[in-house]
Amino acid sequence: LKFDNNAAVHNARLTKEFFQENNITLLDHPACSLDLNPIENIWGWMAREVYKNGHQFQTVDALCEAIFNTWSNVPTSLLETLASSMPKQFFEVINKNGGATHY
Repeated sequence: LKFDNNAAVHNARLTKEFFQENNITLLDHPACSLDLNPIENIWGWMAREVYKNGHQFQTVDALCEAIFNTWSNVPTSLLETLASSMPKQFFEVINKNGGATHY
């Protein structure tokens, strides 16, 4: 079971074939709908950490190393905060009938 927000990456032929071949059922999800996936918050945190203080990288290898180091050091407290916020987010989405929330 997977949510599909109609993003281009989810509509690629190979992606659709992969889902079909692996018996992954997609749920219809309107474009630009709420993203309740906490990984998006982690990506944002990681980007801020990797490029902290305007840091720029001279090589792809240096950037990859910074990304891997950052991924290895995601604070447990961030993960716990994101996980504990999910029930409140779901509740608010349900109460707003899928409309805009403050998240």
